[in-house]
Amino acid sequence: MSIPARVKRRPSNRTPLPKGPASYFPSIEKKYGQPIDHWMAVLKQAGPLKHMELVNHLKTEHQMGHGHANALVAWFIAKR
Repeated sequence: MSIPARVKRRPSNRTPLPKGPASYFPSIEKKYGQPIDHWMAVLKQAGPLKHMELVNHLKTEHQMGHGHANALVAWFIAKR
């Protein structure tokens, strides 16, 4: 069974794409103009807040979309 020509395959010699929250990081850096380390510092400075409190902080104080804020907070909490 062959794959139709319109279906593009990813070459097997390329680095695998990130999964989970990290898959959002390139678009977060592009959209908000700051590296992920900057956002990790912002979250650390926000203090000991719960997940949704941190998400709301990014949304209200930094005008970040919910999906991007949630991805950053999930990564931040996983790395504590």
